[in-house]
Amino acid sequence: MIEKRTFDELAYVNHDWLKARHHFSFGSYHDPSRMGFGPIRVWNDDEIASQTGFPMHPHQDMEIITYVREGAITHRDSLGNEGRTEAGDVQVMSAGTGVTHSEYNLEDEQTRLFQIWIEPRAPGGDPRWDAKAFPKGDRSGQLEILASGFNDDISSGALMIQADARLYGATLKAGTTIRHDIAERAHVYLVGSAGKLRINGEEVHARDALAIRDVASLEIEAVEDAELVFAEAFETQN
Repeated sequence: MIEKRTFDELAYVNHDWLKARHHFSFGSYHDPSRMGFGPIRVWNDDEIASQTGFPMHPHQDMEIITYVREGAITHRDSLGNEGRTEAGDVQVMSAGTGVTHSEYNLEDEQTRLFQIWIEPRAPGGDPRWDAKAFPKGDRSGQLEILASGFNDDISSGALMIQADARLYGATLKAGTTIRHDIAERAHVYLVGSAGKLRINGEEVHARDALAIRDVASLEIEAVEDAELVFAEAFETQN
């Protein structure tokens, strides 16, 4: 199954300081047919105006990944963490038993980012936050694991999350083709960040998405210079 979701058909909200597209039900947007995709609960495409942002608010029992596309975001939380994550880089927060945080665009320009929520493998646990720079040159022409709940990936440099999932990213020059074998039982949600792609025959423009299930592999071709991000997540087996 490959279901294409174009950017224009995503739910849209405009709060002046925040313009967002919701891939799944979130906030005031509720669609029973789009409550998530496997353990992938939220994928928000946010545009945050300069010198604005989200004031302190709580989370619990969720793995929250922020992929900054343009600009930068500054994080503060009740654990005493503070950090600035800029374009191309990633931050992760395990909400665990509970954490309060704020996210502000303190730049002189608009910030664009993807915020991704993935259900943890188990409730509870100590909340934590981390961030890392991922130079785009290091993932030029190949997939890089940006965040993962698997020890081998973490020891190789991926940010740690408390979920049976991986977040991949790649930048591709026009004409480049790469292949990815999908792990058995995985739900894959792929979003183009920039440029134009062709994936298993489907054209994907910037900020379009593909929901993928029961497909053995992906053939990813860059029709133009392009950037993509996708989550590969597994439902917890009881």
